[in-house]
Amino acid sequence: MSNELTLKYGCNPNQKPSRIFMQDGSDLPIEVLNGKPGYINFLDAFNSWQLVKELKAAVGLPAAASFKHVSPAGAAVACELSDTLKKIYFVDDLTLSPLASAYAMARGADRMSSYGDWIALSDICDRETATLIAREVSDGIIAPGYTEEALAILKSKRKGGYNIVSIQPDYRPAPVEHKDVFGITFEQGRNEILIDNDMLSNVITENREIPESAKRDLMISLITLKYTQSNSVCYVKGGQVIGVGAGQQSRIHCTRLAGNKADVWYLRQHPKVLGLKFKEGIRRPDRDNTIDVYISDDYMDVLADGIWENFFAQKPEPLTREEKRAWLDTLTDVALGSDAFFPFGDNIERAHKSGVNYIAQPGGSIRDDNVIDTCNKYGIAMAFTGMRLFHH
Repeated sequence: MSNELTLKYGCNPNQKPSRIFMQDGSDLPIEVLNGKPGYINFLDAFNSWQLVKELKAAVGLPAAASFKHVSPAGAAVACELSDTLKKIYFVDDLTLSPLASAYAMARGADRMSSYGDWIALSDICDRETATLIAREVSDGIIAPGYTEEALAILKSKRKGGYNIVSIQPDYRPAPVEHKDVFGITFEQGRNEILIDNDMLSNVITENREIPESAKRDLMISLITLKYTQSNSVCYVKGGQVIGVGAGQQSRIHCTRLAGNKADVWYLRQHPKVLGLKFKEGIRRPDRDNTIDVYISDDYMDVLADGIWENFFAQKPEPLTREEKRAWLDTLTDVALGSDAFFPFGDNIERAHKSGVNYIAQPGGSIRDDNVIDTCNKYGIAMAFTGMRLFHH
């Protein structure tokens, strides 16, 4: 361990010098075991580590996160994957430990956004998780430790240059944090708010029933939002994030963006998508991009004559708009969290289209009555947490 670590450069190559260090003179709580992480890598590492550590504490299961540009592309706790999920996450050929299952879900929900991700694991990285990571395009990983076998597997990535960071799991930062902007230092108390079931006790809709599985998913959504660039909205189902709308200026844009990602996640489970016959030897990123386009309204970009042959062994039939809507109408029991209040009922209307039945949000809008009425219209149970979760 050392007090500081010199980085290659800051957010951009022209931003030099760059380093991370402890102002109080103590040793850094991290050790770089391989590679040379950069400025943004460490922003992702420290935010994602906080997320998975808090998920593990709140839910009691191993947790994993997939981060890109200082916001989660996905996060999940260890749950048993169905055969369908194993297939759409392309892990049906692997043996999965609980931790590997968590990362498969964190990575698999939004594979386009997770391309080149930074990974965080709540537990010691095992061989099964490392084997999964080894075949995906990723920038680096942070975990409280690594088995010898896992470390050897990870060190083989990126021609031996894969970024591997270990962190002391018992490290606690100072209660007051600082940040410099434009030469001016900002100071604030750390956001140490505890997210647990008590935060979901104020259910203000006609439907007041939130089952334990939905409470777990709502906690996952709120903890994820705590480490997502604001404004943000998060959809969760089955112990995993299925859509994040991060960093938008308008709350409805957050809800639409996250909802569209949740829709794509579910559409990938449609029988037509599961039945796609890909050309032998297609690269994993090309396959993921092809599926994304096939599901979209631009499907002819991969289905036109003279083009489909580049991706498929057999030309598939389009997935029509009517088929997509009929399939999405079967999506239910989705939990949604928002880092600030919903100002209008249009957010609920959009959430309903993506199967949302449970919502947690701070409340406090002058139009709360309109938002509550819209929830009641669809039988959605909504809790007011009373706590905003902005993150910058």
